[in-house]
Amino acid sequence: LLNDVTLVEAARVLAERVLVEAGVTPEEGAGLAFRQATARPPRRPRSMGTIIHAARLVPNPPAYDAVVTIRLARDRPQTVQAATIGAAWLAVARRILAEGIASRYDDRAVREISLVTLAVDRPDPADEIIARHAEPERLAWMHANFTDHAQVAALGGADSYARRLFDYEHSGRDQVAWVVDRLGRDPATRSATITTFQPHTDTSYIPCVSLLDFWLPDGAVELITYAHSIDFGAKGYGNLVELAALQQQVAGQLGRPAGRLLMIVKSAHLYETERGYVQGVLAAEGGGG
Repeated sequence: LLNDVTLVEAARVLAERVLVEAGVTPEEGAGLAFRQATARPPRRPRSMGTIIHAARLVPNPPAYDAVVTIRLARDRPQTVQAATIGAAWLAVARRILAEGIASRYDDRAVREISLVTLAVDRPDPADEIIARHAEPERLAWMHANFTDHAQVAALGGADSYARRLFDYEHSGRDQVAWVVDRLGRDPATRSATITTFQPHTDTSYIPCVSLLDFWLPDGAVELITYAHSIDFGAKGYGNLVELAALQQQVAGQLGRPAGRLLMIVKSAHLYETERGYVQGVLAAEGGGG
C-alpha cells in the first residue's frame, strides 16, 4: 500500500511544499510536515524528536534528494512581444507575479515561470522605462560585468561577460570581432554564434546568458540570446540594457541598423524580496501586479 502511486505522489507534493515553505532547520521542516499531516502542531519534544530521527534514517540521501526536489515551473512555451526592452521587462515581471509558482533559487524564495521568449522590436540601451525605475547601482554592476575584464567578486571570482566575450578562456580570442568579421564576409550566414560558457573553468557558476546568435534578416542586425535563468526583479533589466548595447556595437561596426532583440529564457523569476519594488514599478507605469 505504501508504494501505491497515489500515496507516493501525495508524499512528493508534501515534500515539495516543505522544501519551499519551511525554514532551513530540520525542526522547521519536520514541524510543517507534521502539521500538514495531522492538522495539529507536534507535542515537543517526543513527536518532533521522532520525526527528525526518522528523517535521518533515510538511506542514500543523494538519491533521495534527486527525487524530492524543489518545485520548478513547467509552463508551455510563450512569447512576450514588446516595443522596447523596458516594456519587455515589465511584461515578464507582470506575468511572473500573476502566474508564477512558488519555488526557491539559490536557497531564496522566488516566483517563477518558464520557457519565455522576449521579442523586442526596438531595443535601445537608453530605455526610458528602465532609466526611470532601475536602481543605478545594479545598472552599474551589470555594465561593469559586460565591459570590465576583471573577475567578478560577487560571482565567486568568475570571469566577467567582458572577459568571456572579448578574451574567451583567456586565449586572446575576441568573439565579438569574429561575429563582425563573419557577418561582414557573409551577410547571409546563419552561424555567427558565440558562447559565454567556458567548460574548462566554469564549474559552480554557469553564466546566465550563455548563447548569443547574430544574423542579418532584411539587412538589420538581429540578436537572439539564450539564458538558463534571468532575475526579472533586480538584474533582468541590466541584462537587456547591456545586450542591446552589444547589439548596437556590432551593428555600428557593420554599418547596419539594429533590428530585433530576442531572449529565450528557461527560468524567468523574481525573488520575493523584490516583490514590493516590482509592484511599485508596475503601478507607476499603469499596470498592476
